Amino acid sequence: MRRNLTFLLGTVTGACLTFLVAGPQGAHLVAAAKAAARTDGTYSQLNLFGDVFERIRASYVEKPDDSKLMEGAINGMISSLDPHSRYMNAKGWSDMQETTHGEFGGLGIEVTMDDGLVKVVAPIDDTPAAKAGIMSGDLITQIDDDSIQGMTLDQAVSKMKGPANSKIRLKIVRKGADTPVEVAIVREIIRVRPVRFRTEGGDIGYIRITSFNEQTTDGLRKALGEITKSIPSDKLVGYVVDLRNNPGGLLDQAVSVSSAFMGRGEVVSTRGRTPEETQRFVARGGDLTKGKPLVVLINGGSASASEIVAGALRDHKRATIIGTRSFGKGSVQTIIPLGKSNGALALTTARYFTPSGKSIQAQGVTPDIEVLQDVPDELKNRAELKGEASMRGHLAGDGAEQTGSQSYVPPSEKDDKALGAAYNLLRGVTVNANAPAVASSKRAVPN
Repeated sequence: MRRNLTFLLGTVTGACLTFLVAGPQGAHLVAAAKAAARTDGTYSQLNLFGDVFERIRASYVEKPDDSKLMEGAINGMISSLDPHSRYMNAKGWSDMQETTHGEFGGLGIEVTMDDGLVKVVAPIDDTPAAKAGIMSGDLITQIDDDSIQGMTLDQAVSKMKGPANSKIRLKIVRKGADTPVEVAIVREIIRVRPVRFRTEGGDIGYIRITSFNEQTTDGLRKALGEITKSIPSDKLVGYVVDLRNNPGGLLDQAVSVSSAFMGRGEVVSTRGRTPEETQRFVARGGDLTKGKPLVVLINGGSASASEIVAGALRDHKRATIIGTRSFGKGSVQTIIPLGKSNGALALTTARYFTPSGKSIQAQGVTPDIEVLQDVPDELKNRAELKGEASMRGHLAGDGAEQTGSQSYVPPSEKDDKALGAAYNLLRGVTVNANAPAVASSKRAVPN
């Protein structure tokens, strides 16, 4: 921090001194003067902040807590950026580390902040939230007797976490419901098992990935190993990878999961403010499926890391994508620890791009084959998730933004039209006349 401040002061001083010296480099002097003026404006605003801070400390009706004032100021500054940047105090930072590790006490939902309320991106399979009927798109307005209004996302998440067997009440605004819904839930130790798998009909491997935490790639490798033990290679017609309602997670896990299905090539690139910040991530380790055909399922609740995987496998013609358009979260958050007891900053530092150079931000991944589910009448008003483009303050998309995509998955497999379409495609049954051929790694685009 001291180095940055020294550089800034040096720039201001140099610009002012140069401006005072007459000479032939007029254009450079004007530019330097403008830079100085912009910086002077910043210092003026910082002085204003200091004045307000001191007025509050001196005159507020009750003696304020300085640390709470500063944390509130930091949160206010970051909330003006985008929905995914946030400050985590020491406890929030610790909670996040627990979540990415894959075990914590709580409800089992992925949430974000939307216009001052906590919005459910997706419940995690087989958790208290999923069993209680929490749905993608639900807005949480109250936790026990405390209103969400005025809380940061981390404060709300902290309140929802707690010891196993403790009870919590949520008040939820749900699209299509005339009145808020109240839900009572008993917390459990959430051991997020990010990968589940089974064999289907003796010829297909089904793999469900629910999140991208530190255990995801190991879970995927285990799933592929067990499936190949159960189904002989000559009978195995392919794999279904189900990423529906998967809210995402760690970037490195998205890269390694993609690598498990790709022989080579770029998985994703991230591009920051300047060209020098561009990073490219390539497949490593080789295709563990040995070129078997692959279908990936997505929907309106598939976000972030899920979109990286789907986008990479689609661009390399390694998989056929079936379902509905994904969420459209195409930004990267870098976790910046702020020192002992100071927590960390999750700051949006880049956008990510698929191997073909397409940004998914506020647009999502469009499936090769769109399959809409038959939604029960009582759920029709809440089966669609609005997506990134509907979030207040989101980063603008590159081109026409897309909002709204179906996120409903039938609880009974026999009613799951997208899954049925995937099975039919792998087995050679016609899904529709425009369906692409089932993709295998032998057709992957080299990079």
